[in-house]
Amino acid sequence: MKRTLSFLPQKFKKGNMVHDLIKKRYSTRTFSEKLIDSDIILSLFEAARWAPSGGNEQPWRFIIAGKNDPENYWKIFSAINEGNKLWAINAPLLVVGVTKLERGIDKKLNKYAFYDLASAVANLTLQATSKNLYVRQMGGFNPLIIRELFDIPENFEPAIVLAAGYKTEESNIPENLMMREKAPRQRKPLSEIVFSGKFGTPADLVKQKEEEQVKEEK
Repeated sequence: MKRTLSFLPQKFKKGNMVHDLIKKRYSTRTFSEKLIDSDIILSLFEAARWAPSGGNEQPWRFIIAGKNDPENYWKIFSAINEGNKLWAINAPLLVVGVTKLERGIDKKLNKYAFYDLASAVANLTLQATSKNLYVRQMGGFNPLIIRELFDIPENFEPAIVLAAGYKTEESNIPENLMMREKAPRQRKPLSEIVFSGKFGTPADLVKQKEEEQVKEEK
């Protein structure tokens, strides 16, 4: 049975200067089955292609499959954990993010490989948001299955699976997932993540801004 979902907007503080694309980005579980135009899909990976990387190694690789490619779509889907399958089944596009573990110049371990893949995925996600698409990233999958089904070499590692598509307010996901979808989005305050002088000591500009916000809220 499909349920209607009222999405809660992210609450950004007054005077917040974050770009609208970042404000809009949301890791939904309620995907529409509407297919994505091929040119839009290509734009996601063009955005990923222009991400920064250590030594310009560009270690990211992507395996993609839409529902119009059922053989490969179900290969990726088969590797997803059961809990994620409950909502990922509706996504029209699945993507495996793979990273190259060694540097091309000397074949030594590339310690930035996963960081660089994440940078490319961040580019992809914001490009998707600009096209009114939503992306949810999954660590809950079996990389061994992906490696075997897609014949991935040993010096490459399947690191993440992405589900992408348009969002719908009508969804057949289970009630417990629907409740999590409705829950307000939470983020740590800047004072817990931005330091100066000593690790754990909030930066002065952060303390000053948070003090101003407290005064405004009184």
